[in-house]
Amino acid sequence: MAASSGPSESPQLRVDGIGLRFGGVTALENVSLTVRRGELRSIIGPNGAGKTSLLNVISGFHAPNRGTIQLEETDITRLRPSRIAALGVARTFQNIALFRGLTVLDNIMLGRHVHMRSGVFSSILYWGWAQKEEIAHRARVEELIERLRLSDVRKQPTASLPYGLRKRVELARALALDPCLLLLDEPMGGMNQQEKEEMAQLVLEVNQRWGTTVILIEHDMAVVMDISDRVMVLDRGRMIAEGTPAEVQDDPAVIRAYLGAGRVQRAQAA
Repeated sequence: MAASSGPSESPQLRVDGIGLRFGGVTALENVSLTVRRGELRSIIGPNGAGKTSLLNVISGFHAPNRGTIQLEETDITRLRPSRIAALGVARTFQNIALFRGLTVLDNIMLGRHVHMRSGVFSSILYWGWAQKEEIAHRARVEELIERLRLSDVRKQPTASLPYGLRKRVELARALALDPCLLLLDEPMGGMNQQEKEEMAQLVLEVNQRWGTTVILIEHDMAVVMDISDRVMVLDRGRMIAEGTPAEVQDDPAVIRAYLGAGRVQRAQAA
């Protein structure tokens, strides 16, 4: 992947007036978002704000009740997750979704499935002519293993790895798709401080050196404010603020959402 010169002015993703309901529960209400090519956009908000629901809608896991989503020139609002992945949208999940019995190498190979004409499992098991295709994709996977510093554990089953390494394997599997847009759902959740710093550096490298557009959900505000180009804030399914990290962290609506009106008033009085 080529190095990036920073976000461009051309929009890569447009989310317009999205609404999502589950029965009587509103998960998202009239949410709009424009992400530029090469941008690192963070989405923050209290628990239950709708952050993961928004990623689920973008990646096709949930169909919105209203609104549209456009990737480049393609309307992806009603497309299946597999079709959206084939267009270059990859994601990780809040709860790690790896095949625990497979090795690190094989889990990352699964991320190449949209580029494989043969079945992905047949490629892993060397069935028929799929062996040739597996060899052709192997170089990219080996590059990711080296870049994400997974060489020492490449042959180990993911079930045997500590939590921080499993998170890194999931990131590598998403990158194996060679995405134009990478959706990361709390990639640093549950990590210690050193692991968070390492993961933040990897996310920055993917964005700045490889030029991949990143949408990041993260609860660690220090990380968000340090690495993001822009930040979007959700609360109870609605967007309440958007801007640069400096603009967002001083926004009264954001402070109220995180602290509550009573605590804000007491802090101002003090």
